[in-house]
Amino acid sequence: MKKEPGRPTQLITKKFAKDLHLNFMKYRAGIIAKYIKKEDANAVWFSVEELENYIHYIKTKGDKTGYDVTGIRFYFGVYPEERKYAEKAGLMTLFLTATGKKIKNNTINTPEIQTFALVREDDNADISTIEPMNYGSIGRPPALLY
Repeated sequence: MKKEPGRPTQLITKKFAKDLHLNFMKYRAGIIAKYIKKEDANAVWFSVEELENYIHYIKTKGDKTGYDVTGIRFYFGVYPEERKYAEKAGLMTLFLTATGKKIKNNTINTPEIQTFALVREDDNADISTIEPMNYGSIGRPPALLY
């Protein structure tokens, strides 16, 4: 029998989510559209399967390369104005990168003492040896409002 997951502490109300998105549309979207002379993406979608696969991938690769993967950082980006990006050219995107701590093996091996400890770095830095993930589906205004 599967254990039911705990309630995340970062949950927000639907009303607050709507307010956040409306603030983006009110205070950022118009400025961006005016600057780039077209409406920009206002959302990015990834399937649950894609996200679960990426989480499994970064944990596995982290283990193999000596990292304790502790999170995922989300970065904003903009696609290049190139034909190969088709309808995404020049629009905002969101990409994910693994964060974590390098695990260092510290071994003291003398005739009197033999100890072994795993020491981790203190911060949740981006892990440059694990590839970021992109290419979710973008949502464009005005059709997609929260």
